[in-house]
Amino acid sequence: MISEGLVDLQVNGFAGVDFNAGAALTAAAMTGALEALLATGVTSLLPTIITADARALQERFEALDAALEASPLGALMCPGYHLEGPFLNPAPGYHGCHPPAVMQPPDYALVESLEAGLKRPILLVTIAAELPGAEVFIRRARAAGKLVAIGHSAADFAAIRAAADAGATLATHLGNGLPQDLPKLANPIFAQLAEDRLAVSLIADGIHLPPQALKVLLRAAGERAILVTDAVAAAAAPAGLYDFAGMRVERDAAGAVRLPGQLSLAGSGLCLDTALRNLLRWGLADAATALAMGSARPVALLRPALAARGITLPATQLRWDEGLHLRSLRLGPIERAYPAPNLENDDVA
Repeated sequence: MISEGLVDLQVNGFAGVDFNAGAALTAAAMTGALEALLATGVTSLLPTIITADARALQERFEALDAALEASPLGALMCPGYHLEGPFLNPAPGYHGCHPPAVMQPPDYALVESLEAGLKRPILLVTIAAELPGAEVFIRRARAAGKLVAIGHSAADFAAIRAAADAGATLATHLGNGLPQDLPKLANPIFAQLAEDRLAVSLIADGIHLPPQALKVLLRAAGERAILVTDAVAAAAAPAGLYDFAGMRVERDAAGAVRLPGQLSLAGSGLCLDTALRNLLRWGLADAATALAMGSARPVALLRPALAARGITLPATQLRWDEGLHLRSLRLGPIERAYPAPNLENDDVA
């Protein structure tokens, strides 16, 4: 089976490398992570910086930008960035592993300040739609050609509708960044699913969303559904401890990533090609639909932000076997071939 390259809009790190590491992030480490991402079929991604104070955010973006600029794969694979926070809901359950003490209402001037001097733009920002100033922020971001997503949010139906009216187009990792107890029907999951103008990103690892719950979300979202990983350094890596944005997180044998000793998740250990195969294995999508959720649909969502900056993604072609294991890849001038998989050890997360 042939497809275009996979596109992941939310990647915090990969293969032992933390994209939020600041000055510790090197071009060599970044190249290694990008090469590992290629092996999963990801040809384009938005490296994601999460909540921190303004100074730390600036340092992390500058270090990430410099590492990508010095990497031979950076220009081909990373057209821009995803800023997830600090404009999120700081209440327990909603903030997830993001530090609530440095969260704040949406402030577009901060985005402009962070972006100044970077070689690549911030293309996507995730905010909580119920926060004061959210609508103004969304309108300014959209006027500047950026995409705005809703996540880590307690927004109700009215707030979600207002955010979509202002130009929000995505729900970030729907079903996550939420407390365990929510109102039965008037809750952020139903509110975002009910808004037809929102694409819906989902983490198909069986951990963030049980397969049966994912089945329901996919049915409700239909062609609006896309796949993301929310991967951290523990993705494509063995069980153990990893750095993530100044925190220490632990990947367990099942692939779940948590702050040690806590139940809440801290990103994921998921690879995007594994998410495709999970959909097949759970009977939730055929191969063509799974590939569309990982390639054509996120590209379509991203296209207006790319066009606003005159960015064109390189031509890609991926060849998959019947089980959606990647066998070869072309990304612009780069070609890679991959061996047949060892099916006895196939896909933990």
